[in-house]
Amino acid sequence: MKTELRFTHRELVEKSKSGDRGSQYVLYEHYVDAMYNTCMRMVGTKEDAEDVLQDSFVEAFRKLESFKYESSFGAWLKRIVINKSINHLKLKRIPLTGFEAHAYHLAEEEIEKPTPVDIQRIKTAIEKLPDGYKQIINLYLIEGYDHIEIAEILGISVSTSKSQYHRAKKKLIALLK
Repeated sequence: MKTELRFTHRELVEKSKSGDRGSQYVLYEHYVDAMYNTCMRMVGTKEDAEDVLQDSFVEAFRKLESFKYESSFGAWLKRIVINKSINHLKLKRIPLTGFEAHAYHLAEEEIEKPTPVDIQRIKTAIEKLPDGYKQIINLYLIEGYDHIEIAEILGISVSTSKSQYHRAKKKLIALLK
């Protein structure tokens, strides 16, 4: 089934590679909503999300020749969107606190299991997180990246990614109580 996923839009992609604007528009229409939602989770404002989304599609269509069906077109496009979002946040200088900058170390703690909460409460709580925490939570929990990938994407150490995630998760749980 994974192989099928990679080739789902092969005909549209191939036509788009040859400059067919109609096929590019169909791909755009198919992915625009999902990619916009990813942008919103990452950058947080409608205006920034729209800018990042536009830049992402422009880059994707410009670099379409490099798409080799090693993943689905959607996964390839999502990686571009996330990288553009992160670059946008870096330009805005959203700081991440390094693990090494703290005098304490994370201890293995028993964390209470949260009671069931509705999705809207979780989304609202995530929005209340500091930007650096929000970025890590989105990349790890929502986008599904592991700490090695997050470290590479953000240009931080794996330990910083892990510590930021643990702090963000702790803060998120506190906000949900």
